[in-house]
Amino acid sequence: MLSSVFIADTSEGFAAAINQAGTLRMQSYRIASSMANGIPGDMPRSGEVTRKLVAEFERRLFSPRIHTVLTKGPSESVTQAYNRVEKRWQWEIHPNLKVYLELTSAAFGERGIAQQIAQQRHYYLSHVDSFVDNIHHFVEALELDAEAQNRQLRLIQLVALMLTLFVALVSIYLTKRTVLNPLKDLLVCARAARRGDFSVRSHHSSEDELGQLGDAFNVMAADLSKLYEGLEARVREKTLNLERSNRSLELLYITAKRFSDSSLSDEVLKSLIHDIEQAMGVRSGTICLGQVGDRQAFRLASTSPVDIERQISGGGDCSRCLGNGETHTFKVDCEGGECVNVFSTAIRDQQQQYGVLLVEFNVEQELEEWQQRLLETVASHIAMAINLSQRVSQNRMLSLLEERSVIARELHDSLAQSLSYLKIQVSRLEKAVSEEQAKDDLLLISGVLRSALNGAYRQLRELLTTFRLRMSEAGLGAALDETVREYRERGGLEIELIDRIANCRFSPNAEIHVIQIIREALSNVIRHANATRALVKIECDMDGIVTILVEDDGVGIGIDEEGDMMQHYGLPIMQERANWLGAELMINEPESGGTRVLLSFSIADSDHTLSHENLIQKISYE
Repeated sequence: MLSSVFIADTSEGFAAAINQAGTLRMQSYRIASSMANGIPGDMPRSGEVTRKLVAEFERRLFSPRIHTVLTKGPSESVTQAYNRVEKRWQWEIHPNLKVYLELTSAAFGERGIAQQIAQQRHYYLSHVDSFVDNIHHFVEALELDAEAQNRQLRLIQLVALMLTLFVALVSIYLTKRTVLNPLKDLLVCARAARRGDFSVRSHHSSEDELGQLGDAFNVMAADLSKLYEGLEARVREKTLNLERSNRSLELLYITAKRFSDSSLSDEVLKSLIHDIEQAMGVRSGTICLGQVGDRQAFRLASTSPVDIERQISGGGDCSRCLGNGETHTFKVDCEGGECVNVFSTAIRDQQQQYGVLLVEFNVEQELEEWQQRLLETVASHIAMAINLSQRVSQNRMLSLLEERSVIARELHDSLAQSLSYLKIQVSRLEKAVSEEQAKDDLLLISGVLRSALNGAYRQLRELLTTFRLRMSEAGLGAALDETVREYRERGGLEIELIDRIANCRFSPNAEIHVIQIIREALSNVIRHANATRALVKIECDMDGIVTILVEDDGVGIGIDEEGDMMQHYGLPIMQERANWLGAELMINEPESGGTRVLLSFSIADSDHTLSHENLIQKISYE
């Protein structure tokens, strides 16, 4: 068996080496295919493909899969076949490919270089078949060597099998004599113990393991006969504990389900108190809102009778119920009625106390420790539900205030400026009329007013479009497609969209700002650029860095006329949106002409910019 292990260890890796050597043939023809089917007009690119294939061939030729087999001392034919392949590669094939790759990376187009490339290609293609034959001989040598080792392994295994059969026969005889008979005796004892009869004893006694096992069985049977008497009582105790645990889990599940399925209402809280009464066998309960030190609390929900509630509150003083914030029990003395004990536990979440949970039970009754822990857990669930309800209300208010702030900013940055500009022009017109200036001057001012009024109307429509803009569940990519399609139809020019967002996740605010910046840039292209085509490109790398590019082939940026001041106000708004995202915005004219708008920001920082934090602080302050 040791010989088999040695031969198996020697044979290990032959399959991988054969597979690796076999791939060298395919790789050789792949190199030949890349050289023969190269792109005539782009030899550097074709050469790059061939270079990768050559590097892959060399990595496979010198891979550990092959060299591991060679270091284990294979036959001389395997070593010679590999050396023949290696030498021919290093001294004949690889130098030819190296020259070919150097020529393809040079400036292509000269007739001399093209002829040299053709010569090197012809040389490789004419020698690749013989080189593949050498590789085939190497693979065949590996296969023959592996088969020879397998034959040796089969012979050794046959001899080991014969020896194993002999040992098995001897072992069967000894096992029946020294093992089976004692085991039969132990089996009879085990069957009796299974029936509950612990009076049966083992009669096999010796110094061996089975004899020791028989003595141990006799001792175990004596101990089991004693333990069996108290087993039923322990089972009843465990069953009772399990039932308590089930009731506790059921109550906690119902509590969590009630708070998750509906809002925190009086009906839900009363149903929860009824669940506590049924699960724990108490009389009634009350949920009050208040903190330590308060004399007056607010009763949120209760199932207690009115007279008991008055006795608990002590004539309006709730300090006894609230206590010092810790769990406690006190007695209520009812005049002319039955007295009760009240268990009080704080409704607290993250060191914030909202109130107390009160449970009334009979004087002769005592709450066990598991019941007290369960009530404390239910109280913590109530506290979490109250905290969650408050947070939901705060978030709704924050969203409403933030939306109002966005609308106010949009109106201030667009329509308000346009109206201010119109007011100035009206003042100019009044002055010109009062001074009885020439008709041409009045018409000029009137034309400026008409242009500004049209711009204000256009801004109003864009604001309406902005306020109606909603991001669908399809995400930012679908919104980009819709935006490009809209401006392509509106401007009648070719707009190319390159979307490389991949799996990046944008927040809703970031998506809105990105879409609005792209819309403003495309709007400027349509109105001012006189362009025939535009490009919108958005990329997001694995680190969450977003790059947005909008460029056109128009006339570029320029503010020459008085009306341009109204038409280019969108550039500051784009800058403000970029600041909101914490982005860097660059607007310039490339050497090829037109206008380029480049925006870059990080997704991780887009919701934590200074502008965003200032707005949150402002809303919180207000």
